[in-house]
Amino acid sequence: MKIKKLSLRTRIFLTMILLVLLASILIAAVAIYQYREETKDYHKERLERKEQNIKTHISRVLNSRQNTWEVKTENIPLIFKEEIGNIAEIHRLQINLYDLEGGLLISSKANLQPSLKEQCIAAEILNNLSHTLEINSITNAPEHRFVDYHKENGETFQSLYTYINDNKSKPLAILNIPYLENDDFLTKELNEFLERIGYAYSFVLLMAIGVAFLLSKYITKSLKTISDKINTTRLEKRNEKIVIENTSEEISTLVKSYNSMIDELEESAIQLAKSEREQAWREMAKQVAHEIKNPLTPMRLTVQNFQRKFNPHDENIDKKVDEYSKTLIQQIDTMSSIASAFSNFAKMPAQQNETLNVVKIVKLALDIFNEDYIHFQADQDEIVAKLDRTQLIRVVTNLVKNGIQSIPEDSENPSVVVKVASENNHINIVVSDNGKGISEENKTKVFEPKFTTKTSGMGLGLAMVKNIVETYNGSITFTSKKNKGTTFTVTFPKALHHELR
Repeated sequence: MKIKKLSLRTRIFLTMILLVLLASILIAAVAIYQYREETKDYHKERLERKEQNIKTHISRVLNSRQNTWEVKTENIPLIFKEEIGNIAEIHRLQINLYDLEGGLLISSKANLQPSLKEQCIAAEILNNLSHTLEINSITNAPEHRFVDYHKENGETFQSLYTYINDNKSKPLAILNIPYLENDDFLTKELNEFLERIGYAYSFVLLMAIGVAFLLSKYITKSLKTISDKINTTRLEKRNEKIVIENTSEEISTLVKSYNSMIDELEESAIQLAKSEREQAWREMAKQVAHEIKNPLTPMRLTVQNFQRKFNPHDENIDKKVDEYSKTLIQQIDTMSSIASAFSNFAKMPAQQNETLNVVKIVKLALDIFNEDYIHFQADQDEIVAKLDRTQLIRVVTNLVKNGIQSIPEDSENPSVVVKVASENNHINIVVSDNGKGISEENKTKVFEPKFTTKTSGMGLGLAMVKNIVETYNGSITFTSKKNKGTTFTVTFPKALHHELR
């Protein structure tokens, strides 16, 4: 679960709970650390007190009137033969006395044969004892003292080594006090403390959960209101302003900013709607102009051709006049259909499905062009499809005109080939030219409205052709090579054989 995906309310809630948990863990850790430090100090001070008391007791025995032996190292076992047990019992600790070389003189461990380890002191301990000088915290006097720490079976043992001096302060023997750190009582107290603090923090945690829930809900309530309003904000409708009372300064600032944005948005929406209407009319005007220009061009060419070739003495003059008239009437009908459709706005141009001989209609569409390098081919004399006559002519004339315009004026062998072929249940109309071709970067833009590489024109021709073709469940594709030419292939589904028009 990513933090960034959590809601603000959830983040506030989790943060407060986390703070309580961290606080409880931190206090428990500090308590355990304090306990360990106090335990260490307790054992250290207790051993020092025991050491001082035992040394005082031993000194009294050495200097008492009951002692009839000369006070020297060799006589230590004789002097303390009866007293060593009493001293150990009084102070509840084992006591071992060694000579200055580390050999065992006497021990309070009665009726037990001392182990080899206890019979003598290790050389390392003797060396540390002779070189370790500490200030006695009770007497504030410097003295040689060394404590050896070791663990056995999970328990910590301290073994104290210090000198026993005679009345002339000369070392007489080495006192060894083994000491076990018994922490049972302190551990019990710690466990009881942690248990109590656990109950307390469990209660605090439950309180924190409740407070965090209410606080996070209170904090995010205003934000939720603002969020809901923003989610319902739409450009195309009138939006309501936010009204929140008794809120924080930050939320109030946010609300004012939103309400100000709503005012600006409403004004922008009005301007945008006005601009869109104007743009729609401009686009419609451009498209109508383009559509009207298409039939005007072949009409002009037809009239010019008629003017150039008119011969009143030609024996076929009536037939030629009839053909020119039909061509002009056909283009005038196209313009009329465009004008009619424009009055209906979205129905331009109106589609009138007719069962046509595609070969005948394509041939008729090519009659308006005067270029002698336009060639027509058909694999059959009659190929039937159910199409709109006017729109089929516009498809062909647009493709052929594009082919003508793609051929450079200085081309030596210009060629535009139009083929009509039948293939299974489809009719293919193929228009090929040997012009400049289409660059790779422009191939994806060919059928986009307003796209053109020519210096004139609106760039709506091929977009219109594609729209017409797809209206009849057909398709249009092309292949092109730079400076080699382009081939457009239009595919229409066939119609059943009906009466032709």
